[in-house]
Amino acid sequence: MWSYTLRRLLITLPTVLAVITICYLLLHLTPGGPFDGDRKVSAVVLANLQAKYHLDLPLWQQYLYYLKSLLQGDLGASFRYADWSVNELVAKALPISVTIGGSAIIISLLLGILLGITAALRQNSLIDYLVMLLGNIGSAFPVFIIGPVLVLIFAIWLPWLPSGGWNNFEPRYLILPITLLTFINVASVARVMRGSMIEVLSSPFIRTARAKGLPMSTIVRRHALKPALMPVVSLLTQLTISSITAAVVTEAVFSLPGLGTLLVNGANNRDYTLVLGLVVLITVMAVVLNLLVDISYAWLDPKIRY
Repeated sequence: MWSYTLRRLLITLPTVLAVITICYLLLHLTPGGPFDGDRKVSAVVLANLQAKYHLDLPLWQQYLYYLKSLLQGDLGASFRYADWSVNELVAKALPISVTIGGSAIIISLLLGILLGITAALRQNSLIDYLVMLLGNIGSAFPVFIIGPVLVLIFAIWLPWLPSGGWNNFEPRYLILPITLLTFINVASVARVMRGSMIEVLSSPFIRTARAKGLPMSTIVRRHALKPALMPVVSLLTQLTISSITAAVVTEAVFSLPGLGTLLVNGANNRDYTLVLGLVVLITVMAVVLNLLVDISYAWLDPKIRY
């Protein structure tokens, strides 16, 4: 297991480097620059700014300089946020996105697994149809439609919750964003868990357990749950990344100062270091989650060995 983990970590290094390189080239090949805004500056001031951020160097030297800083854990200085480094901006926005996205993923997994198991055990019943209806609605309607509907219902028609804002982790400001992401994610988890559980319950070893007279609750808990969870575990990385990408819309709807807002502002302002820093963060998260998912397979299925 340890040798497999080490090999996977070594393999991921070229992947991360390739993503950084491609993103770096695309950003610098895009027309315009970080200081080509509406407010024009003199040639002397522009030259000083470019020298400060090493933009006066050839592209390959800028790239090597950025990689050197990256290896030291420095994501660079922001071009458009004065006196702020990318590390400071990410450290300020990351807890907000992690709180909302992480809470939504945990709730989605718990509810989705429970609903999927219930639908599988009562196949073609009213409960099964309701779960599938929930899954279809969550998959059919995008975030930018469900979000305003939640605001309309719970902030305008029923003024129970604020329509947006943050207010330093106050719980009532978290409910609507977490509900939105949970509704989107729980639909996928429930559908996948239902299909996986139905397939596992039709396996020969489950029929043997039934023939021995074991109650269905024991069969599900001891024999069917682990193999049925494997597709859900495979979905975990996708859910995490989709929560980050959906945060772009979610944070815009609810006015949250998270990673999604930073990413949009960085792209609009041609803030190369900010966009690259967020790309590096998301790439590392995806790589680590994929590794954890692969390792968890051995725990869920004893037949799998690395």
